[in-house]
Amino acid sequence: MKKYTFKVEGMMCGMCENHVTEAVKKTAKAKKIETSKDRGETVFTADNVDVEAVKKAIEEEGYKVVDVKEEECESKGLFSFLRK
Repeated sequence: MKKYTFKVEGMMCGMCENHVTEAVKKTAKAKKIETSKDRGETVFTADNVDVEAVKKAIEEEGYKVVDVKEEECESKGLFSFLRK
């Protein structure tokens, strides 16, 4: 599982956040999506994401992706502390 952070320019309101979130939903099988106009980003976790396809989907909605960060993340379940 990886965590993806897309820096997005052009979001001005809650509807903008919804448009970006929906674009991510259409192109990535994301587990959790958090989009913030104030931070200018959308963050989600998923497996095997085509970054270029997500970027294109966001830009087709009228926003500009200026940076993408991808990092490994560890899933944290109720008993994850036992796996050490």
